[in-house]
Amino acid sequence: MPTVELRALFTSPGHNFFGRHGQESGEHEIIAHESIELVAGRGIPGDRFFDWKESYKGQLTFIDQQVIDDIRCHAGNPDLPASAFRRNVVISGVNLNSLIGKIFTIAGIRLEGTEECRPCYWMDEACGKPGTEDIMKGRGGLRCRILDSGNLKIGPAELDFCPPAV
Repeated sequence: MPTVELRALFTSPGHNFFGRHGQESGEHEIIAHESIELVAGRGIPGDRFFDWKESYKGQLTFIDQQVIDDIRCHAGNPDLPASAFRRNVVISGVNLNSLIGKIFTIAGIRLEGTEECRPCYWMDEACGKPGTEDIMKGRGGLRCRILDSGNLKIGPAELDFCPPAV
């Protein structure tokens, strides 16, 4: 089993960008955690997408640390916080797009990769630099459904692919 690195974990109680087209961005804090609880079929307690919709495809979101580093370079801001991207998990060691349409485990927790976490025009504002959305296209992260409850914590974690259902 390959090992990935969970670099940061975040939740936010409200939406700053999602569903706010034509309005100012929101001001909900994003909270860093050492570990987060995942609840199967529901999301992360305390996060804005917890119980959002039945079987919601974005109960948990990932972003690659390399994308964050590339945007920091683009923005000329090496201190741009990883929280600016408003994804739940910052990860390294896996191509997130390869997990789309797959059932896999991280730290023994089964997840279903549902789709790319596509960037939107708000990324230019969130990261303080025009062109951020374009750089992130195809690299915006991964949305997942949570299939098993459990806890993720910062640090190394085993990644495994589940066999297809027969």
